Amino acid sequence: MAKLVDRPKADLVIRSYIPEVLRGLRVTSRHFWVNFLTRKNVVTIEYPEEKYPYPPRFRGQHRLMKREDDSVRCVACFLCATACPADCITIKAGERSDKNEKYPVSFEIDYIRCIFCGMCEEACPCDAIRLDSGDHKLPGYTREEEVLQKEDLLAKGGLSIAKQGGILQ
Repeated sequence: MAKLVDRPKADLVIRSYIPEVLRGLRVTSRHFWVNFLTRKNVVTIEYPEEKYPYPPRFRGQHRLMKREDDSVRCVACFLCATACPADCITIKAGERSDKNEKYPVSFEIDYIRCIFCGMCEEACPCDAIRLDSGDHKLPGYTREEEVLQKEDLLAKGGLSIAKQGGILQ
């Protein structure tokens, strides 16, 4: 059984919504002046002067590591490109003349597609690619600026002291 509710008759003032609009403006202006004068509830960071700290698990931008002879550690095995779920790594391989080994002629990472998951770092058997630079990539205005080449990645990388070739000693 339904219960009937007795509603009061709405007069012209209630139907015009003016009291509710004024009440809303009063609440909004109160919050504005309290935050403007005291900055009590403001969570905005003043960016150039004050920077938000990165979380502890932030890895950063990719970098390619080098060997002792200043060549790239990558042997163009394509495991990083295969493991990448975003399919953002493109490698073109070439043969080294002095060794029975390949090297990357070109190594590109498309940062528009990259999701920074770290799968490429986990898949690399040579410790050639890392995501531990700790800095983020600055935004670019063109697509070409968002595709990092081998030279850009090597400039961030350093000498890796990990054993290469899977030989345990």
